Amino acid sequence: MAKEQKKGTIGVQTENIFPVIKKFLYSDNEIFLRELVSNAVDATLKLETLSSMGKIQGELGDTTIEVKLLEKKKQLVISDKGIGMTAEEVERYINNIAFSGASEFLDKYKEVDAAKLIGHFGLGFYSAFMVADRVEILTKSYQDAPAVHWECDGNTEFILEEGKKEERGTDIILHISDDAKEFLDEVRILNLLKKYGKFLPVPVRFGNEKKWEKPEGEEKEKEIEVPRIINNTKPLWKRNPSELKEEDYEKFYRELYPYSFDQPLFHIHINIEYPFQLTGILYFPKAKERIEVQKDKIQLYCNQVFITDNVEGIVPEFLMLLHGVIDSPDIPLNVSRSYLQSDSNVKKISSHITKKVADKLEEMFKNDRADFEKKWDDIRTFMEYGVLTDEKFFERAEKFMLLKNTEGKFFTLDEYEKKIETLQKDKDSNLVHLYCTNAEEQYAPLQEAKAKGYDVLLLDGILDVHFINFLEQKKEKTRYARIDADIIDKLIPKEEELPSKFTEEEQQKIKALFEKNLPEGKFDIRLENMSENDLPLYITRPEFMRRWNDMQKMSGQPTFFGMDNEKCTLSVNTNHPIVAALLNDTDEAHTQETCSQLIDLAMLSQQMLKGEALSKFIERSVGMIR
Repeated sequence: MAKEQKKGTIGVQTENIFPVIKKFLYSDNEIFLRELVSNAVDATLKLETLSSMGKIQGELGDTTIEVKLLEKKKQLVISDKGIGMTAEEVERYINNIAFSGASEFLDKYKEVDAAKLIGHFGLGFYSAFMVADRVEILTKSYQDAPAVHWECDGNTEFILEEGKKEERGTDIILHISDDAKEFLDEVRILNLLKKYGKFLPVPVRFGNEKKWEKPEGEEKEKEIEVPRIINNTKPLWKRNPSELKEEDYEKFYRELYPYSFDQPLFHIHINIEYPFQLTGILYFPKAKERIEVQKDKIQLYCNQVFITDNVEGIVPEFLMLLHGVIDSPDIPLNVSRSYLQSDSNVKKISSHITKKVADKLEEMFKNDRADFEKKWDDIRTFMEYGVLTDEKFFERAEKFMLLKNTEGKFFTLDEYEKKIETLQKDKDSNLVHLYCTNAEEQYAPLQEAKAKGYDVLLLDGILDVHFINFLEQKKEKTRYARIDADIIDKLIPKEEELPSKFTEEEQQKIKALFEKNLPEGKFDIRLENMSENDLPLYITRPEFMRRWNDMQKMSGQPTFFGMDNEKCTLSVNTNHPIVAALLNDTDEAHTQETCSQLIDLAMLSQQMLKGEALSKFIERSVGMIR
């Protein structure tokens, strides 16, 4: 007796869905494997749920999903042992597709990407036609119903008939088309399975692999062939943090980044049940000499199904300095990244991740401040980047942001203000934070500041210039000044000023003496009334110009007005005895030699004396010693 066969037309409201799918999804055709394997996982999890509810009696048996490559037959098969489908369910779920008219679709979705189209129209199964010119379904329901065979060759017509299948579950058989032969390559399929299914919650087998093992009772290892399971069904982020040790997190980091030799500083294990489900593990890498916002270091999952590792616009930008995974069933699986960026749930999750990161850092600070301070130099760039780019993060992080002084001591922002409020207020009641960027190169002004009892911060990070600009805007009557931006008495000007010993005419004469010997166009000269114990000459770099140039260099832009070295100020201490003696020196040659020597000494202190000028200075110095 011939078996009954039904022919029909797939319920779509356009002449032919398949050319449209191929045309619009071809650029992202690899996504078909994620969709079909995800469907197999869903079918298996539904079976396990029914079993746990007592609606299925007996053991479920092996529920491993299998992906088989039959290269000679040009077939790729995805098989599961899940709930399967009856003929009625195939009719309902496969043969009826809610799809708008062809003309409306073509107008509206000209620029649409693959994932968004699939997710928007529920076309997960039909993504198979991106790579196959014929698709078969062989399925048997867990219920007492005959097996079903469905077949379609890329037109809206299908065949539905009773099939031959003894075991529960579904086989999806793809007859790979000639223009998609890459998906008949074992390495290509293996890489795709690892990319999209590395942490799927149901075991997925793809062929076999060879391993060296020592059989029981034998001394030597032997090479044996075992099933190749491509996924870890219980990734670390799905486990309870209380049952994990530090080495577990380190091992998982190696699993995520097998080709990385860096050791993370610490981790944050996210495990949230309300107001939405969110799990994940974020690792803090050690600081680099430059900012590395890597768009592929945080992997986004939905129920352990990989979505994307391009999380730009999905998580706050500063969090992209971190590594790790984020998983939530509230993140849509089958949508584009642009859709994810605007999704309300994704925005809430992004905000909550920021909060969890801040909470973890605050907890570390409170529980073990000494250890937090040890890690500070490595996490400072991350902290400053977060503060600069995320207002909410600053509100949370302000209480544990640290500043380090040249003595290596750490202070919170509030602690440091209290430390310097007595001595380091200027005549306008501004609190002046003195800082240096290199204690060795700026040794002389640093020692002068310390001699006055001032405290000096060490701000040598790549974002520090931006960070202090930010703090000056946030905090009233607060200034940051680098110790070589001016003479120390000008950096924190007080009410009292020392008088000059010279008349206006004598001061102009002093100025003229030094102007004759200055390198052309390099300095602005300024007369200052300082103590006799201060140096005769100082070279300082204007704060505003230097900050601007530093920010320009960091961003890769040309420096201010195209100059690499900003114009400096030469301050002459009119009260210094050597400067005073120049007025009474009748030997013009000696006067010029003294002026040149003083200028060169000042330049030498700023590491500005090089090449021919340095050679002449050495030769002159030797001559003066004789």
